[in-house]
Amino acid sequence: MDYCIFFITTLALLLHSSAALETKRFQFTMPNVRPYRPELYLCTPVKVDYTRNYYMVAFQPNATMDTAHHMLLYGCGEPGSNNKPLWNCGEMTQSDDSEDSGSPCAQGSHSQIIYAWARDAPRLDLPEDVGFKVGKNSPIKYLVLQVHYAHIDKFRDGSTDDSGVFIHYTTQPMSKLAGVLLLGTSGSIPPMKKEYMETACEINERKVIHPFAYRTHTHSLGKVVSGYRVRTDEKGNDEWTLLGKRDPLTPQMFYPTMNFDPIRYGDRVAARCTMVSNRKRVTKIGATNEDEMCNFYLMYYVENDEPLDMKYCFTAGPPYFYWKNPEVHLNHIPDEEASQL
Repeated sequence: MDYCIFFITTLALLLHSSAALETKRFQFTMPNVRPYRPELYLCTPVKVDYTRNYYMVAFQPNATMDTAHHMLLYGCGEPGSNNKPLWNCGEMTQSDDSEDSGSPCAQGSHSQIIYAWARDAPRLDLPEDVGFKVGKNSPIKYLVLQVHYAHIDKFRDGSTDDSGVFIHYTTQPMSKLAGVLLLGTSGSIPPMKKEYMETACEINERKVIHPFAYRTHTHSLGKVVSGYRVRTDEKGNDEWTLLGKRDPLTPQMFYPTMNFDPIRYGDRVAARCTMVSNRKRVTKIGATNEDEMCNFYLMYYVENDEPLDMKYCFTAGPPYFYWKNPEVHLNHIPDEEASQL
């Protein structure tokens, strides 16, 4: 295989301090890889010390959009490739039989997205007293870094890459634990048309979540991505509260939510990606730049509780799923607002 693999033998832990919280910094980067074909997804793991709890409070990217299309940080029970320092983890693509491949997290194990980066997004700091718990009393026993290399021209001369993230963390217990709920769709976009890719799910766990940040992600056809909390009143009328709305082709960082009101048991979360295609072919959901994606990430915290067991809210998307479908039971849909900036 035409790329270099270096085992992670040392992990940089640099002590930082602040008036309120003592934190350390952990360097989690690709082990000097040389991507060997376009649209390649590579994953590398690190095992978390399971004897104590750690709380991740900030994420500092070490990447540029000239090199990496995007990066995802997964929390896993087990990594997707046992005892391998690097593997092809493009879940939507076919891999060559000669290469190590698998999902970011092992099938059947705990799997969640913790952090996402694209388009030169800056550092992310969580609110005060909020952290992602990993380790002893968490189902997250491994962190897996996934990097999508859309283009490989800069590596043809033998150059290697160490894109990744510096994770700032503490061992000081935190009462507000962070989680991420990823809303998205499958489906397809017809040629030369506008299409709505929509999803909606009910919160069926008796927990109160406090949204504080959101992130949008599409490929080139995305024009607007919006996310909502939907609450039904006693008369059956739906109240749509905007959580976030953005042009997905601006820096794909986590932005503060437009509303911080709690989301409770029985509420629904909903998202729409407004897509406009000038292509003369059907565009399907997929992993490459020739495909599309529709994602709305909602970052939240719970107080004196554990984050939601629900990590994902996905639907079949168009032409099968729409908010307006009778079986979805949504009313007072903000059609115009959801698709205009």
